[in-house]
Amino acid sequence: MVNSRVEPWLVIIGLGEDGMAGLSAARQSELANAEIIFGGPRHLALVDAGERGRPWPIPFSVEPVLAARGRKVVVLASGDPFWFGAGSRLAASLEPEEWIAHPAPSTFSLAANRLGWPLEQVACIALHAAPFERLQPVLHNKQRVICLLRDAASAGSLAGWLSHRGFGASTLYVMEALGGPRERIRSVVAEQFAYTDIMAPVAVAIAVSGSAGLSHASGLPDTVFRHDGQITKRPVRALTLSALAPRPDELLWDIGAGSGSISLEWCLAGGRAIAVEARTERIANIQANARAFGLEPRMEIVEGQAPDALEGLPAPDAVFIGGGGSAALLDYVWDTLSPGTRIVANSVTLETETLLATWYGQKGGDLLRIELASAAPLGTMSGWVPVRPIVQWSVTR
Repeated sequence: MVNSRVEPWLVIIGLGEDGMAGLSAARQSELANAEIIFGGPRHLALVDAGERGRPWPIPFSVEPVLAARGRKVVVLASGDPFWFGAGSRLAASLEPEEWIAHPAPSTFSLAANRLGWPLEQVACIALHAAPFERLQPVLHNKQRVICLLRDAASAGSLAGWLSHRGFGASTLYVMEALGGPRERIRSVVAEQFAYTDIMAPVAVAIAVSGSAGLSHASGLPDTVFRHDGQITKRPVRALTLSALAPRPDELLWDIGAGSGSISLEWCLAGGRAIAVEARTERIANIQANARAFGLEPRMEIVEGQAPDALEGLPAPDAVFIGGGGSAALLDYVWDTLSPGTRIVANSVTLETETLLATWYGQKGGDLLRIELASAAPLGTMSGWVPVRPIVQWSVTR
């Protein structure tokens, strides 16, 4: 709630494992006056909600809370309701004067305080409703990560997943019921994990050790992507991403996405992407790559031929044309997009090269010819094997 004199009907209370004992007198009074109390079964038990308690529906929905609009309602959430909690979902459906929130220390804060880790340098990931692959972008040697897990069994599964990917030497801190009377913290090396008596709720902090992990620079090795040969090769991809200039939360249209490698690296830089691809078998590769990199929430995949497939898509901050460039597509992109949108188009054919040169002459920007060669055996020695040159046009609309 922001600067409102109207008394809100909804109070969102951050709750710790210490239950009522950890709440101030004001929060306890709000609970006592509530007609309805929403929360997880554990939360409702911690405050002895009784007949006023309403467990969250499965699958999760805030609709039962919204249906109680006008009554005195309390929503209970773990720790900080706006850090992987229900707070943001509720606030998005309410007017500012309808609600107020009172956070408690989050599980991430409690874990960092127990371990003496500077929280601003720790990757905080919610895995209670997500696959372990969501860790992939942040896993690298010497990283520190705190994860929320779905249940007790997930801790052992996480240890196995890390070991399988070359991070078996990582130290795991298994943290049960933080902030409550049942709190327990134990440490173990991932590949030696053997605990069978873990209690929920559980979080795991990871001091990562082992594999180097994904580079944060543009131009990952081609081998990390699933593809059928239709992929923007590593050096060209690095130059292309440099021209696209990704920034956090910006949206990319990746037209003629192929393997989705440009979209994936854009998303690794913190952006969001819509990968547009006409061929079904390549759609499957893009989907598999998005899962493997843990980037499914940041990527949308559209099957179809551009420009028709672009109709109705949200406006992008940048556009990459990697395949199927044509005058009709360039006309559509130029006429549709807002001023300030960045456009990068690559060509390997004489026809498309001529098209890009024409547009460069008309619209300006930068035209770059990329010629590369790689070393390969030549008899008993080595020589240079050239690849087809790439012409790249980049411009700001």
